[in-house]
Amino acid sequence: MMDIPFIKMHALGNNYIYVDLFQNDLPEELLSDIAIKVSNVYTGIGSDGLILIHPSDKAAVGMRIFNKDGSEGKNCGNGLRCTAKYAYEAGIVSSKQFTIETRSGIVQAEVLEENHHVSEVTIDMGKPILRRSLIPMVGSDIDQVVGEKFVVKGQELFVTTVSMGNPHAVFFIDDIHDAPLYTLGEDIEKDSRFPEQVNVEFVEVVNDSELNFRVWERGSGVTLACGTGACAAVVAATLNNHIPIGKPITVHLQGGDLVIQWDENGTVWMTGEAKLIAKGLYQYE
Repeated sequence: MMDIPFIKMHALGNNYIYVDLFQNDLPEELLSDIAIKVSNVYTGIGSDGLILIHPSDKAAVGMRIFNKDGSEGKNCGNGLRCTAKYAYEAGIVSSKQFTIETRSGIVQAEVLEENHHVSEVTIDMGKPILRRSLIPMVGSDIDQVVGEKFVVKGQELFVTTVSMGNPHAVFFIDDIHDAPLYTLGEDIEKDSRFPEQVNVEFVEVVNDSELNFRVWERGSGVTLACGTGACAAVVAATLNNHIPIGKPITVHLQGGDLVIQWDENGTVWMTGEAKLIAKGLYQYE
């Protein structure tokens, strides 16, 4: 048996168990199993997965993400905001602006704080990857997959693909309440056209500054929010001429709102909340 000190945080309801590896050690070979067990709402703590906050020789702090099925992800926008909040409040960093290393690269974070309490975080999510082979998606290698016909379970949809360090398949629908998360989400996630599987987003365009959003996350299923998915949705909406580039867009996720901006230089910015839920010890067997 091993006692694991943990922090549970959420950003718009997208909640993870965080472990501070600046103060603790976890065996590499157990990480996937720990993620599966802590995520279980009945026999564990309950979460969308496990995030490790660790020392980095490339950035001020590092972050690794494990989904609730034990698979390791490359990036997580909501996780980045919570990691930034923890790193600042725990004194791992002293500057309000600092870098975070992920498996998909290094990003810049800026915290908004009052009396050393971080309420909101802005993340430079970098430039989206649009080339088909880099998503990756099977098929003729083209610079952008925008509004391409996509048939799944006999239904004809139209997909736009974006990578924010992790792959996203974005589908526009007329009414967000009709989003087929449970009927098509897993089928699209595991479709053979996506060799590394894919995050699935359904998006309703409200107007030129607002989007409604629902998500089926790769490795986790339906979640209340997905930061990289919200970024991908804004990029996809811009590519489909639903919204203008450079304008801050409010994305209404099930867990709350994010403000996303894809600027004229090609960089995507994400601003939103990060909140502490609990701290404690988890008994891992």
